[in-house]
Amino acid sequence: MLRLTDFIIDCPDTMKLAAFYSEVMGLPVKEGSNENWAGIQFGEIELAFMQVEDYRAPQWPDSEHPKQFHLDFEVDDVEAEQRRVLALGATLQRDCTGPDGYGFRVYADPIGHPFCLCRNKGVIWTDQGLTWPERD
Repeated sequence: MLRLTDFIIDCPDTMKLAAFYSEVMGLPVKEGSNENWAGIQFGEIELAFMQVEDYRAPQWPDSEHPKQFHLDFEVDDVEAEQRRVLALGATLQRDCTGPDGYGFRVYADPIGHPFCLCRNKGVIWTDQGLTWPERD
């Protein structure tokens, strides 16, 4: 059997990056987090941050030091969420939204990891979560 338990992001300052994503997702940093390992419980998976020396941020889409991963966040209002993540320390890298407001925007978190705010056509927001349109 196999079960994904953690998604771990290398970084120079675990508590600072955990605080950023805690604010982005509206979830608390786990008790017991420290300068070596910090986490945010996200359902059954922990989004974790591990301290590494000599951290070098990815330079996406440049392939010399490419990204290793990125996080996508579905949003119901791209403009409002953009204002919020920029105020938290993110930087906009690329806007790939169309005139209809659907698409995605690429950001870098405070240490350079890319993440996207996405607004997909047909996604329905409910109190129980998101309902995705059927994909062909």
